[in-house]
Amino acid sequence: MTTAFATEVRKGGSWLLDQAAPDTVFTPERLTDEHRMMNRTALDFARQEVLAVLDRLEQKEWDLNRQLVRRAGELGLLGTDTPEEYGGLEVDKASSLVVAEGVAISASFATTFGAMTGLSIMPLLMFGTDEQKKKYLPGLVSGEIVGAYALSESGSGSDALGARAKAALQPDGSFRLSGEKMWITNCGFADLYIVFAKVDGEHFSAFIIERGFPGVSSGKEEHKMGLHGSSTAPLILQDVPVPKENLLGEIGKGHKVAFEVLNYGRFKLGAMCLGGTKNAIGEAARYAATRKQFGTAIANFGAIKHKLGEMVARTYALESLMYRTAGLIDVWMANEEGAHAAKLRGALEEFEVESSIAKVAGSEILDFVLDENVQIHGGNGFVSDYPAERHYRDARVNRIFEGTNEINRLLITGRLMRKALKGDLPLIAAARKLFDEIMTPGLAEPPGDGHLDAELAAVQAFKKVALLVLGAAMQKYGQKVQDEQEVLNAISDILIDLYAAESAVLRAQAANTLGNATAALQAAAATAYVSDAAARVELNAKTALAAMAEGDELRTQLAALRRVLKTTPANTIALRRQLADATVERGSYILG
Repeated sequence: MTTAFATEVRKGGSWLLDQAAPDTVFTPERLTDEHRMMNRTALDFARQEVLAVLDRLEQKEWDLNRQLVRRAGELGLLGTDTPEEYGGLEVDKASSLVVAEGVAISASFATTFGAMTGLSIMPLLMFGTDEQKKKYLPGLVSGEIVGAYALSESGSGSDALGARAKAALQPDGSFRLSGEKMWITNCGFADLYIVFAKVDGEHFSAFIIERGFPGVSSGKEEHKMGLHGSSTAPLILQDVPVPKENLLGEIGKGHKVAFEVLNYGRFKLGAMCLGGTKNAIGEAARYAATRKQFGTAIANFGAIKHKLGEMVARTYALESLMYRTAGLIDVWMANEEGAHAAKLRGALEEFEVESSIAKVAGSEILDFVLDENVQIHGGNGFVSDYPAERHYRDARVNRIFEGTNEINRLLITGRLMRKALKGDLPLIAAARKLFDEIMTPGLAEPPGDGHLDAELAAVQAFKKVALLVLGAAMQKYGQKVQDEQEVLNAISDILIDLYAAESAVLRAQAANTLGNATAALQAAAATAYVSDAAARVELNAKTALAAMAEGDELRTQLAALRRVLKTTPANTIALRRQLADATVERGSYILG
């Protein structure tokens, strides 16, 4: 089972400069029978075994939660990333994606699951010694051991390196840990914690802490807006003796553990958000088909069709970028030599921009879809008799998890600029070339007349806009550009729309070439997304440019923007109706 069907290895962020061919991009249509079986296994488990006992989970029956974790281990759902020698399956990242998608229909358990697969297993897998892996990974993969990830503190949420927890180095090489970690998922019933603290108050480091160590305890469960079936509590460390063998990685290198694990956590969170959007679309479509007002099903009303169609279009774009990213990671790893852990670390570092995009786009598209789901349900969406209300509450934390969306927006643009300055990505040369192109009189080349060529041309225009604004920001602010957060956020939003739009168009083109049964609907979804993205890209570009210039300089830059961004709006009303009607007829998301 592999997604590495393309021989060409692409670098992270290269989509901003290059044009990928549709047949080199991984899409859901390329999933194997094994992939689909894994997705079905995860879905059936979540529907039949987790949702069936959700009321009890929300009453904090953590023994039941542990039983479900063990059951997930028995089904192989916890071991997709782990080598066979430690009890795992070591399959591709597309497999991890489809499993996360399936589990996501139960958000509380999906959070427990994510803390296991993304935040407990991954740091050991990527940074653990052979002895640490042999000791802990088999139990985590089987579900016999429950893991948790303890990074945040009350005074250092986004500023992880500002942690106050301390690890005093002892003469024999062991440590004594003291401090308090906050908002720790699985904290109330975990057996194992990946904990971050500063050795001698200075060197940020990672440790493996067992619940049985003296001085380890968990505080009271937090009273949360949502995710009532997931344990969230403080982890209290009082002079905890930690053997030197339980240092994870190197002293002073804890930031590498934290950030590279979070890169994968962001990708996995995007996958879970995708599963949530698909589930909610099905709920909304079925409700709209049966709920009658003024003597007819509300699914027949244009306003409801608009909502359903837009929910599908945005989900299609999210789905396309998620599978594309999984393919990029898998192709990268397939072409690298060395140990699995080293290849995985390299891939996650290479595609950190894409992981942040997956996290931001996933969490915000999910919030949009769930908000519309509540609205379609009307008054019933506001009461707990229907799951729409619970979905809405459960999803809100996703924009905070794994680094806030504000932090991730800064990371998207900042990392691309860092790649440019290091010479890993020729952004500066591309921006200069674009400037010469803009200043040279001539007619723009019209798009081709092939399938979705106009939409692909719009995506190419988005790339020029991104380069235009990026180049202007780097030229104006230089090394101080990181202080201009509003400008960076606007650029990041352009980049997110660009990556999502191109992923959707390339996927729809491939579906047409393959003769997929849903090719026409995929084209409708891609076209609707691109058309609306064009307006957002233009607005964000104007916002950023207006912050950087005024007078004649601003007028010149706006003229350049008009020259590179020439798109014709599509009839998105008709496209959304087409998508909505097909969704209601099927009673579920139609394109995955």
